[in-house]
Amino acid sequence: MSNCAFCYKQKKCKFEDGSSLPDCPIVNQAEAVEFSRQQYLHGDDSEFMLQSLRQVAAGYEVMDQKPHPIKNRLEEIIEFCHRMNYKKLGLAFCTALEDDARILAAVLRRSGFEVVSAVCKVGGLKKEEVGLEEDGKIVPGRREISCNPILQAELMNREATDFNIVFGLCLGHDSLFLKHSKAFCTVFVVKDRVLKHNPILALDAYRR
Repeated sequence: MSNCAFCYKQKKCKFEDGSSLPDCPIVNQAEAVEFSRQQYLHGDDSEFMLQSLRQVAAGYEVMDQKPHPIKNRLEEIIEFCHRMNYKKLGLAFCTALEDDARILAAVLRRSGFEVVSAVCKVGGLKKEEVGLEEDGKIVPGRREISCNPILQAELMNREATDFNIVFGLCLGHDSLFLKHSKAFCTVFVVKDRVLKHNPILALDAYRR
């Protein structure tokens, strides 16, 4: 079992003289390590990985021999899609962020992409139809429409999008979308209603 989250700062995977835990994958799962290496060298995803690495480097400017980040997530998504020569992008968004999604779609179009967008409530699926009890609704007794991430993915599959962007889908619904999307995906906004979609803030209470 891999426990990388609890490994040393001077990790063996990053430093030649680094340290490792007894269950380090580099030490104990050499076959899996070699499998991944061969996929990057000869597999279907080799070009995707190569362009990803180039995009990482493009996100920094070196000053005084130290890398400084210079590009935000939106800039990187646009650049990466151009690197991959993508033409048609999918945008799966939450209805709570529809104003932001409209801006994002317009920016992507101005950047030269065709955009296929699908709101989470597409299809008008009532929550009762998927077996939800009345007391399981946000407000019992009210008509509530379920999110439909499988339909969002299917609409993009039928349009043969090159790459899909997840924009604020609910927990679980984002998972279903990622499972059913035939195209590669990235996440631009992750849903966190309390922390204004910045969930890493929840970890601040646990920092030492």
